[in-house]
Parts: sequence; structure tokens; C-alpha cells
Amino acid sequence: MSEIKRFGVISVAKICAAISLVIGLIVGIVFLVLGSFLALFMGQYAPQAAMGVGMGLIGIIVMAIGGAVFGFIYGAVAAFIYNLAAGWFGGVEMELK
Repeated sequence: MSEIKRFGVISVAKICAAISLVIGLIVGIVFLVLGSFLALFMGQYAPQAAMGVGMGLIGIIVMAIGGAVFGFIYGAVAAFIYNLAAGWFGGVEMELK
């Protein structure tokens, strides 16, 4: 059995940021597609629907960047707390082959 005694806080934070960026990008794209789909049914309000599509594009950027920033913060805090807990109680045991 091997034991994970500590994680590198910055390395975990970078991985969490990358994963959260991809998830934020996917969520932003879904919002854009749904907003564009709803714009098809707007009829006489089509000019306002075009503004909604523009906001959807901004949403993609905001979701991706926001996801990366908050993912980085979450990863750093989670790794720091794990390192504290592993020092007190021991690390997670795992079997490697």
C-alpha cells in the first residue's frame, strides 16, 4: 500500500482550473445554443433576440474565465485542506501495481 502524504497546492489548482475552464466553456456554449434556439421563436422581437445571441457569446467567455478562476481557487483550497488533514490523520492509502 502507498500513501498520498501531500499534494502540490499549485499543481492541483492548475488542474482544477483547466477542468473548470472546459466545463465553463461547455456550459456557455449550451446557453448560447439554447438562447439562439429561443430566438427563432421571437418573431417580431428578432432584433432583441440578436442582442441575446451577443450576450450568449459574452457568456461563453465569462463562464470559461470565471470557471477557471474559481476552479483554481477551489483546487488550491482543497489541496491545502487535504495537506492539513493528511498531516493530522495520515494520507489516503492506495494500492499501486
